[in-house]
Amino acid sequence: MNPDALITQVQLNIGVTADGIAGPRTWNAIYEKIFGQPATTTDLDAIIKAIQKMAGVTPDGDPGPLTWTAISNSITSVAEEPPAEPNTGNAGDKVDSRSEGVISSLLPEVQPLARQLVHKAAAAGITIKIISGLRTFSQQDALYAQGRTAPGPKVTNAKGGYSNHNFGLAFDIGVFENGKYMGESPSYNKLGPIGVSIGLAWGGNWVSIKDTPHYELRPAWAKDMPESDMLAGLRDRKARSVSLLV
Repeated sequence: MNPDALITQVQLNIGVTADGIAGPRTWNAIYEKIFGQPATTTDLDAIIKAIQKMAGVTPDGDPGPLTWTAISNSITSVAEEPPAEPNTGNAGDKVDSRSEGVISSLLPEVQPLARQLVHKAAAAGITIKIISGLRTFSQQDALYAQGRTAPGPKVTNAKGGYSNHNFGLAFDIGVFENGKYMGESPSYNKLGPIGVSIGLAWGGNWVSIKDTPHYELRPAWAKDMPESDMLAGLRDRKARSVSLLV
């Protein structure tokens, strides 16, 4: 679906004039739909970036096809979420529908770990949702093109096949306080050791660029490998259609 059609579809879903033009009224309506409350700023760039971050794409303020696809998916997943069902906190217990939509894109071995992190966060008094999961090679290439062969600033140095998100092994979380998404919060650092304790690698432990919302499951065969070698192994396994984890 082309960007104009995506914008029109989003506008239809949020109840504003479906003219395919993303003006302030459309962005404010999207914000209220996703966050459950009106924006507290009139800075349109800040509103767009907040929406992008919540939708799990790079918050560059320059919405393209990836942003509009993510917004469309987010609006569908957050529309009138039913109350969470009681759970025992086990890794297999379902979590909120927004998170479940992303979790379904992950490898089966990663899915229970993502749910377990949500439950353990709740037990620690922190509300989180899984906001980004699998990213296809083509989506990764589109992000890589930004600032190079496509408009916008550079947002990643990873081409398709060079990110753990491309293999269903990685996911990003969002912290919520009083129902509001928090792009920055001390809770991200509090949750890191919890994620590590259940067998996940945490982006907050990275040496170069820390990514505190990021978690991933490293294959056992890649436990002590440099990141570049592990990614090469993952690409090879994917090309041969064999298990990525064994």
